[in-house]
Amino acid sequence: MTPDVHSTRPLMRSAVFLALGAAIISGSNNFLTKIAVTAVKDPIVYTTLKNGLVAMLLIGIVMALRSRTEIASLSRRTLLKLLTVGVIGGSLPFALYFTGLTSTSAINAGMIQKSLFIWVLLLAAPLLKERLTRMQWIGIAAVFGGNLLVGGFTGFKFNAGELMILAATVLWAVENVIAKTALKDVSSTLLAAARMTVGSLVLLPFALSRGGAASIANLNATQWGWTILTSVLLLGYVLTWYAALKRAPATLVATLIVPATLITNALSAIFITRKMPVTQLASGALLLIGAALMIAFAKNAAPAAAPVAETASASS
Repeated sequence: MTPDVHSTRPLMRSAVFLALGAAIISGSNNFLTKIAVTAVKDPIVYTTLKNGLVAMLLIGIVMALRSRTEIASLSRRTLLKLLTVGVIGGSLPFALYFTGLTSTSAINAGMIQKSLFIWVLLLAAPLLKERLTRMQWIGIAAVFGGNLLVGGFTGFKFNAGELMILAATVLWAVENVIAKTALKDVSSTLLAAARMTVGSLVLLPFALSRGGAASIANLNATQWGWTILTSVLLLGYVLTWYAALKRAPATLVATLIVPATLITNALSAIFITRKMPVTQLASGALLLIGAALMIAFAKNAAPAAAPVAETASASS
């Protein structure tokens, strides 16, 4: 039976709000994370601690929702997907990204990481059979143009740091595709909990080998405060991001996350630089245009996206 397009539109609208909410949270957290990493000093220890706190919070939410029946009914194939999402999305990319960040500029790192939507697009079209309309292509082109106008970018160096960040970005794109298929069978909350828990367990030995236990024991109140604040924001991000991904095509969600840059730049302009360069204003305008076009696509989404959305409403 072909789903009614009118029945899919409320779900697509909710996905748009969730994705934009994730973008706002991500943009704010990106700004605050720069401060938090500086305060904690070791980015790997900080990331492991932050992800571990989020994992514990998500486990608590899963237990509160009494998801035992859902967990008990998971097939081996679904369990493997959850494990893969945890390793590919919740651990290796973080280690690669923060290690690469130490040997390249923040601007270059941001440019590479913001190419996530392109990699998701390349993977989702053949693997998830997601259709791309002309309006989507125009929106994606605007978002891509907005990324290119980021002020201060002078070109890639193609060094080890940039290659690590690129590898992390591609892994996150692969995670999006695997997560999209896994969300047909599990709730977004359970998948988020699996991602952060497995990811934290994989990162833990790496952090301990760098003296993580001593570093955590010696954290002061200020360092704990920044870590807890960014952990709460990360919790909000993974919950809204996966909830959006369950209800809408991966290409739409990945593209609507990109305007997080606007939030980060605005906060930086207000609290750090006290100015907003013309290039950043132009970049922000293109990002807004691209996001608006993607939202327009969502409102007129084809029924082909409905099967996953219907499953979402039944199990989220």
